[in-house]
Amino acid sequence: MSKMIESLFYSKAGQALLSAAGVKPPLALNRYNGSTPWVNGTTLLATKPSSALQEVLAQANIQSQVFDEHVNLACKAILVDASHFKQVTDLEALKHFFSQASKHINVSGHIVIIGLDPQHCDLLEQAAVMDALNGFTRSYAKEMGRKGVTVNLLYTSSVNQALVTPLNFLLSDRAAYISGQPIYVHTGSPLPQDWEKPLAGKVALVTGAAQGIGAAIAHTLSEDGALVIGLDIPAAQQTLEATMAELNGIALATDITDDQVCTHIGCALKGKKLDILVHNAGITRDKTLSRMSDHFWQMTLNINLQAPINVTTTLDQREMLSDEARVIFISSISGIAGNVGQTNYAASKSGVAGYVRKQAQLWEHTGKTINAIAPGFIETQMTDQIPFMTREIGRRMNSLSQGGKPQDVAQGVALFAQPGSQGLNGQVLRVCGQSLLGA
Repeated sequence: MSKMIESLFYSKAGQALLSAAGVKPPLALNRYNGSTPWVNGTTLLATKPSSALQEVLAQANIQSQVFDEHVNLACKAILVDASHFKQVTDLEALKHFFSQASKHINVSGHIVIIGLDPQHCDLLEQAAVMDALNGFTRSYAKEMGRKGVTVNLLYTSSVNQALVTPLNFLLSDRAAYISGQPIYVHTGSPLPQDWEKPLAGKVALVTGAAQGIGAAIAHTLSEDGALVIGLDIPAAQQTLEATMAELNGIALATDITDDQVCTHIGCALKGKKLDILVHNAGITRDKTLSRMSDHFWQMTLNINLQAPINVTTTLDQREMLSDEARVIFISSISGIAGNVGQTNYAASKSGVAGYVRKQAQLWEHTGKTINAIAPGFIETQMTDQIPFMTREIGRRMNSLSQGGKPQDVAQGVALFAQPGSQGLNGQVLRVCGQSLLGA
């Protein structure tokens, strides 16, 4: 019945009725398909780039052109370097530029603003101005979401090579469902980046890989060149093997909570080291706290938080992670904003974020990085079970007015997995279309 109602809702007649009532259908987002450069087309710049930014753009293979309000040029991406702003009056440049340039960006385009990390500001007023960029970005993203346009902010200590990969990602269709995000890029020495097969020669392990988001992550990492080991519970072995067969990957049917899971992983690695570790496996066992059984509480915390911590720690201690390993956890918007009936789930996903931030500090002077993705409403088999109107409200509660796709989460994972993402460490990236929850 729910699917029947949904079909009627999204039919031409249904959409016509909604339009008459002032409810617009969501815009179709352009998503990366692997057949074009990451950033496809010309990126408009607000001003002539500094020599440092010119070098970044060249390494990122980004073709750019300084904006001229007298030239009617449509574009897919806009970049503003505001890292030199020092006074409140400098912010006026944003209002002047975007009021002119916004009409030139295509539907489902991408805007990135570069700012100086407020912690690296020597002047008090400059620190305030740089934090003002955060509020501007979040608000402007909500305005531009009506065109399917994403707006994100890159904070850095200086314009340097560490910006190359995250800048390229956020200006591309890989970031179709990521908006209103401040991302902090630490100074580092990123490894050389192959834009066509950035993960060639890498070995990746994805837990919960049989279907849904885990399968999408496995597919994306494989398309980027990695050899993927997919791990899932024995009950899902048949589905897991079918998924891995599509990728020429390795199926590993074992339980993430098994005491011998790291030994099983070692056997699948066959002497190789793990370059990418993605902790995607997780469960929900929803009940209000007063009605929640101890079993539901313990199971959720064990699978979603304790087991991934144990696996990461053990693999690191046994030196099964490579020197430049990329570890990515899947957190959740629920861990940021909370949700009725999900005290166990929200605690586990918030715990994931806390673990990532602390482990990032411990790995700060190594080549390893650890980050997390916090998905919002993503269209999966799980969300298909939600009653239609509840599901539709969930879809609309973000700036892009639609649910995300598993591939959107997978692209966020792929960003953190890149060799050139050395400057991203301890981040929690929301893949939620700028969800209004926890904003």
